[in-house]
Amino acid sequence: MDWLRIGAFLLLIVYHIGLYFSPWDWHVNAAPPVPWVVYILHLLNPWRMTLLFVVSGYASRALLSRSPSPGGFAVARSKRLLIPLLFGVCVLVVPQPWIEARVKDGYQHGFFWFWIHQYFNFDPSDGIDTPAFDHLWFVAYIWVYSIVVAAGARFLPAPRATALQALAERWLSGWRLIVLPILWILFWRLVVCGGGIPSNRVLTDYQGHPLYLPAFLFGFALARSEALWPSILRCWRIAAGIAAIAYLGLLWSDAGYPGVRLPEEAGRQLGFAFAICMQWTMVVALLGFAEIHLNRDDRIRATLTEAVFPVYIIHQTVIVAMGWWLLLHPMPVAAQIVVLLATTCGACWLFYLVGRSIPWLRPLIGLGPIARGAR
Repeated sequence: MDWLRIGAFLLLIVYHIGLYFSPWDWHVNAAPPVPWVVYILHLLNPWRMTLLFVVSGYASRALLSRSPSPGGFAVARSKRLLIPLLFGVCVLVVPQPWIEARVKDGYQHGFFWFWIHQYFNFDPSDGIDTPAFDHLWFVAYIWVYSIVVAAGARFLPAPRATALQALAERWLSGWRLIVLPILWILFWRLVVCGGGIPSNRVLTDYQGHPLYLPAFLFGFALARSEALWPSILRCWRIAAGIAAIAYLGLLWSDAGYPGVRLPEEAGRQLGFAFAICMQWTMVVALLGFAEIHLNRDDRIRATLTEAVFPVYIIHQTVIVAMGWWLLLHPMPVAAQIVVLLATTCGACWLFYLVGRSIPWLRPLIGLGPIARGAR
């Protein structure tokens, strides 16, 4: 699961780099966009966040089991998540809305003027939504869900918790592992929300929480389940096949269903259905693949596992800043891709290396204190 978590966050970096080059509206976009990039985005977009919530739930169960008490777990997670979240929102994310305002709205003030005078004014009427969570919304959600499971561990009687674990294992065994989550997502996304997308605002996201919290809880249950893994190992190849078909359907939808005449709303709903099928089946497929092919250790695993959170915190700001620089310094697309990949990877790794070596910086980037004897 550590390798899967590392891979999931690396793919997130690829996805955000893809957003820069794509015709989809983002903080800053290449001019002109690169049309073929949408094939990569469609491949990653449906399931990327679901997988991150599953692996985060899995990791949270492991951390809870090693904590002296649910309260200790809640305190530790709050320190590990809220401190870098606050640092990120107040410092690291700030360049993103400033660059977006410069590129899209012709904003004239310099960065430090924006940071000091405008970023913290909480006034949406100026057209700039600040202070901004941007990609760090995920950290806020993981903290909320961690508190939820800590409260459950503290107040739920042990027999009731055991019964809930057994119920989840029973309902998600065999074919139900694939079918029931897809039906739930279809019901919530298409029937309840009418195709609406999550807002990524932790206090008001009624579209997102009924999707993200179950994924987190699934990972939480999976971490202490011997009954779910056999179903995953039996179903993962079938899930991969369904995901491949759903991906082709999504591309067909994006192309406007050539060869078929569909009413506009029916076409939109069918496109959502393809994405939702891919959303869950890719997660099952990747879990099974990781259990079979990635269930081994390596010397670099521990370092990469530690680096994931600091790299996640900084990566999007680096991509946005470098994307803006590329707009000001035009070059061929191939060169842009190489430059953006190289500088993002290099800057993120340098951020981690510097941050981990300075004791007072470690909590700000999501790292614990240096273990005794490790210096």
